[in-house]
Amino acid sequence: MTELTGPDAEALHDRLSRAGFRRSHNIAYSPVCPGCSACIPIRIRVDQFEPNRAQRKLQKINADIAGFEMPPRATAEQFALFQRYQQARHGEGDMAAMGFYDYRAMVEDTPITTSMVEFRDSRDGLVGACLTDWLSDGLSAVYSFYDPAANRRSLGSWAILWLLTRAQALGLPFVYLGYWVPESRKMSYKSRFRPSEILVGGVWRVLEEPTASDLLEQVPALSE
Repeated sequence: MTELTGPDAEALHDRLSRAGFRRSHNIAYSPVCPGCSACIPIRIRVDQFEPNRAQRKLQKINADIAGFEMPPRATAEQFALFQRYQQARHGEGDMAAMGFYDYRAMVEDTPITTSMVEFRDSRDGLVGACLTDWLSDGLSAVYSFYDPAANRRSLGSWAILWLLTRAQALGLPFVYLGYWVPESRKMSYKSRFRPSEILVGGVWRVLEEPTASDLLEQVPALSE
């Protein structure tokens, strides 16, 4: 872990992000677990990204939603949505017990350039949000949450599509998604945005498409 503080916090965070670190409050961290290397940093190449069929469908389904870049300020409206999301999706996790002041610290305790992107429908209802850090070479999705009742919209994946569009408009080459665990079904969505790169042995490498044998090996797991 490294504390991000002082006038060089932005530059330090930039370098550490390229080295696979993530930010929480004013701390940059990278998991170091003895005998385990399951958490793999992953980022999407913005200039070469083309949505697949499922992602194009999501863009159509969510055409009524707009994203608004807001300052990193916690609101009661955000927190109410955050609570619904945690109870529905991560009810046994520590974040489900967070109070408003804990949530506010998560959003507002940042020593670097950060936005809270709010996603609103045509009736101005808040349906999702994504705490986003700005880097010199991209946007970093710190944490996102959304209306758990809107399953058909796949708002978590749609938020990534929005960040990709925004990064492209800004001329930024990458969108950072944090850590990907190949064996985790909950994290499988991160590998569906291609081309993407993973950090292996200190080097960013293109994530190869799964082979036919890879897909066959997944069949028993998918049928459980």
